[in-house]
Amino acid sequence: MFPWGDNRRFNSYSSYMIKEFGSRVQKISIDAGFSCPNRDGTISTGGCTFCRNDAFNPSYCRPDKSIRQQIEEGIEFHHRRYRRATSYLAYFQAFTNTNKPIDELEKLYREALSVPGIIGLVIGTRPDCINKEILDMISSIIVPIDPIRPIKPIIIELGIESPYDTTLARINRGHTFATARQAIELVHSYGFPCGAHLIFGLPGESRDMVLHTADIISKLPLTSVKLHQLQIFKDTKMADEYLANPSEFHLFDLNEYIEFVIDFIERLNPNIVIERFAGEVPPRYLVSKPWQSLRYDQVLSLIERRLLDRNSYQGKKFI
Repeated sequence: MFPWGDNRRFNSYSSYMIKEFGSRVQKISIDAGFSCPNRDGTISTGGCTFCRNDAFNPSYCRPDKSIRQQIEEGIEFHHRRYRRATSYLAYFQAFTNTNKPIDELEKLYREALSVPGIIGLVIGTRPDCINKEILDMISSIIVPIDPIRPIKPIIIELGIESPYDTTLARINRGHTFATARQAIELVHSYGFPCGAHLIFGLPGESRDMVLHTADIISKLPLTSVKLHQLQIFKDTKMADEYLANPSEFHLFDLNEYIEFVIDFIERLNPNIVIERFAGEVPPRYLVSKPWQSLRYDQVLSLIERRLLDRNSYQGKKFI
């Protein structure tokens, strides 16, 4: 048995959620009509060069529907697909989900929490769009579930993408890694679980740089990480850059990625929960798709098999 309490060779999100809530918990994605300060002119109008949010939205998830309608349709969708799920987290996913005035945010979050079956929120946002005022408001709306579990949980997910400022500038991220570090520490100080998104293969980063990312984030008070291979989406600035100069980009093939991501998690703090090992979007959105026809569960199965073959596990080389 590994330090996280089971025999899987990594600290899995599904096991973490069962330990936290006693049963399977499913996220229900919501598009609440947010924009992004990197698009609306607050920071920039171009957005991140890799970004295409609609590639990740489920079919039921549209901003012309109410929060309640999206959640109810999402619960029905996931009930058919994952019959084991009985409880749900409302996942404010699309764009920057703290990028509205405080009173509007509170109204949206309260509406989601009021839907039967919703036991908490996951709020996806940027490191430069979380602050004490927002976290104070979020703290004020947490309400009891039952006497045993006195509060509905709030999880904050931050798009970190890379710890290297040169990379963040190249992809027009609009903030530095110092901002990300401060945001993670601030969320942690409020007692909220904090997740981070990372992208592997961004232009300008060597293999050693990306592996060193594990050492960097392992020192931060993170609860979880989502790991994504670089995917180049149609109709983005990065797609134009890739088509003009493909040699500047490194897109992992499947076997290479499996070996790399195992090397990465060997260096990762074993206390950090791994929510995802790879991104998955419909292939129609992708410019280049060498192995994107595989479903995520197939990729995960291959990773777990290779972990066993290598006698490897998360944190094996963590110092």
